[in-house]
Amino acid sequence: MHVILLGPPGAGKGTQAGQIVAATGLVHVATGDMFRENVRGGTELGLLAKQFMDRGELVPDEVTIGMLRERMDRPDAAAGALLDGFPRTVQQAHALDAALAERDQLVDIVLLIDVPADAVRARLGGRWTCPNDGAVYHQTNNPPQVAGHCDKDGAELIQRDDDQPAAIDRRLIAYEEQTLPLIAFYDQAGTLVRIDGARALNDVTTDLLAALPGPALAGGNH
Repeated sequence: MHVILLGPPGAGKGTQAGQIVAATGLVHVATGDMFRENVRGGTELGLLAKQFMDRGELVPDEVTIGMLRERMDRPDAAAGALLDGFPRTVQQAHALDAALAERDQLVDIVLLIDVPADAVRARLGGRWTCPNDGAVYHQTNNPPQVAGHCDKDGAELIQRDDDQPAAIDRRLIAYEEQTLPLIAFYDQAGTLVRIDGARALNDVTTDLLAALPGPALAGGNH
């Protein structure tokens, strides 16, 4: 079984991916992790990807797909995978379909954690981080005991560049440009399920798991 997880920045994809993996036994394949592993391991694809990354360029689809193929060939992915961060474009979706078709497999379901732009801005814009241990606070949902300071060491909290208002807007624009066509693609394919992500985390998790085909929750036996 192959599940794709989509959603805007701040939708909680990482947290929800962990919940889905725990409930299904699927392996979590995150593009960022895959890149880091290959670069760190000095693989042929990793060295190739690093050349583009060092120049600040996007890694070509064929390199990413090559890494994905290798990852999907490992024993722990025999039952399928939860794909997080790939595909990002319709072109990548076609490449993924072709790679899976070679294995007589397909994308079973695409889960979209749908969060309005205003809610994304509130979530990301309210995040503050401890510069020492990376602890994350939120001015509304998880405020520190003393405003502006880390509970653990009292350090003055900082706001990451990615969480600045202008950066959030840029991330949302990029998401819309890249991902909205992808959402339409999977909607037309009949595999897209929209989940209201602007609710409590547990409620979103419940709906994500309920959307999966029955066998997915049977301990990873697909």
